[in-house]
Amino acid sequence: MREFLTMFAVVFAAEFGDKTQLATVLFATEKKMPPLMVFAASGGALLVSAAIATFLGTVASQYLSGVPFRLIAGVGFIVIGVMTVVQHFSG
Repeated sequence: MREFLTMFAVVFAAEFGDKTQLATVLFATEKKMPPLMVFAASGGALLVSAAIATFLGTVASQYLSGVPFRLIAGVGFIVIGVMTVVQHFSG
């Protein structure tokens, strides 16, 4: 259960305020679709993309067992964060 909650928190934090959520907000404000349909479409898209990522991660782990994926992901997030901060201050 601890691993589940950790993963939930990390994914929730990563998704909160990102482009996917902003797109969902924009679709919901247009009033062309009922809110439940916007929710179902965005939730379905996230579900399918998570299924693809899970499948690819499972396959990759079978063939690339010596690769430190967590380290690579961590460094990648740090690089993206630094790039975002630099971009903010450079205008």
